[in-house]
Amino acid sequence: MPAPRPPGDRAGLGRDRGVEEGGLAAGGRSAAADGAWICFEDEAGQGLRPPRARTWGRRGHTPVVHVRGRGSGRVNIAALVCYKPGERSRLIYRLHVYRGRKGEPKTFGWMDYRDLILHAHAQLGAPIVLVWDNLNLHLVPGMKTFAAEHADWLTIVQLPAYAPDLNPTEGIWSLLKRGALANLAAADLPQLVRVIKRALKKIQYRAHLIDGCLPPTGLTMRTGGDITN
Repeated sequence: MPAPRPPGDRAGLGRDRGVEEGGLAAGGRSAAADGAWICFEDEAGQGLRPPRARTWGRRGHTPVVHVRGRGSGRVNIAALVCYKPGERSRLIYRLHVYRGRKGEPKTFGWMDYRDLILHAHAQLGAPIVLVWDNLNLHLVPGMKTFAAEHADWLTIVQLPAYAPDLNPTEGIWSLLKRGALANLAAADLPQLVRVIKRALKKIQYRAHLIDGCLPPTGLTMRTGGDITN
């Protein structure tokens, strides 16, 4: 196991070899990065058992939230948080609902990520620098071929291994799980989907919440659109 980093020595977009190979090394810039949106991608999932959170209660009476002891199914979320100087920050997401049926895919496939990227490009109307982790589906041949075919507007940058603290999308999951999903006793998957969609839409309309997810990473936007720490 690698030795822990000393305090203040955070992994950065300009200091990791994998990131440099992706096209955004310090002092360099890819063709697709000119005037591009910087989009961070990450995934999360939620089943019918809610995340626990603090709440109010009468002294001496512990609040109890009753949830189903059984129940299969899960809502998976893949999201992009998108930043560009002078533009309102964006949240773009895609849901995958797993109902526990035989033969049903449990989570996203690489083509779902492809479709999310295409949707983001159409919505943003500009080149995209996509920053994400080393999930195996991000590295499959189909995704590499897709990226090569759209290199005129898509640049992919790999985050360092085990560096969720560099991904502002983690802040979106925190907002979601400490807010709408905290102590939620959903009756079924459709209700859970409705709650998640409603919560994500609220975040979409509050750009300051998306902006607030970037500073905790230690990364900042430069005027030219680069990100540095």
